[in-house]
Amino acid sequence: MNPKKFASHADVEEKKVSFDRLSDHAFAYTAEGDPNTGIVIGDDAVMVIDTQATPVMAQDVIRRIRTVTDKPIEYVVLSHYHAVRVLGASGYAPRQVIASRDTYDLIVERGEADMKSEIERFPRLFRAVESVPGLTWPTIVFDKRMTMWMGKLRVEILQLGRGHTKGDTVVWLPDERILFSGDLVEYDATPYTGDAYLSEWPATLDAIAALKPEKLVPGRGAALTDPAQVKAGLDGTRAFITAMFGAVKEGARAGKDLRSVYRETYDRLKPRFGHWVIFDHCLPFDVSRAYDEATRYPDPRIWTAQRDKEMWEALEG
Repeated sequence: MNPKKFASHADVEEKKVSFDRLSDHAFAYTAEGDPNTGIVIGDDAVMVIDTQATPVMAQDVIRRIRTVTDKPIEYVVLSHYHAVRVLGASGYAPRQVIASRDTYDLIVERGEADMKSEIERFPRLFRAVESVPGLTWPTIVFDKRMTMWMGKLRVEILQLGRGHTKGDTVVWLPDERILFSGDLVEYDATPYTGDAYLSEWPATLDAIAALKPEKLVPGRGAALTDPAQVKAGLDGTRAFITAMFGAVKEGARAGKDLRSVYRETYDRLKPRFGHWVIFDHCLPFDVSRAYDEATRYPDPRIWTAQRDKEMWEALEG
């Protein structure tokens, strides 16, 4: 493999945004594999699920929301704590920011380090980063499950299990069978597993499948608009997690070092998944976490901007 530019520094091309109506109450803001935002429109207010990376970038989401409703945007839900998902929150001026207790704890523990790390990884995705006022702090923190009524619309905010992070949260519209998954599910986009619980992720996907969603907005990739597409999203995410973690565990059991395991895992996964968005960005972080989990770190270690670069040089240099 030739040395690659760090993380997503080679990714400079703007993506085409889609704003898709899934029902009278649910919309998906997607952009060819860039981080997605979900929108729920209740009887008298709007909820935004994941915010884009900066308040300036949030303005494009707001502009599209305003093409379908003039109701106030009162709620922001954080599917997890990663900066690219949460730092645009202030742009909506929400009345409440909702997150799981585990997500809140992760912001306390590693939010500052993660913000600096991700801003350096994704220069294109943090357009107008100077507009970020600081970390996004929840104003409502829930344990495992929360039900909201947006007028007559029932909205379930659920922690179904650990996977992408320990705080993963989905938003479920049970009467319409529409689910917003955050990065627990990706579609034709490489799952990032740097903060993951890889041995638990498949069971969390089972819990999503058990809800029988008919439409699903993944963390990255196009909105999934029928049960067959939903199944494809779940199956593809599971296939990547299982193949990647399986390859790393095999190498770790054989006593191989991280660099060797990374090279072998890359070669094994590239033919099947290499065309997925951010494959080359994610895989060094993914294999690093998988190797940690397979050896001596049951919980993810904190990524800092310095650790990012040292890892990248060790694996790609």
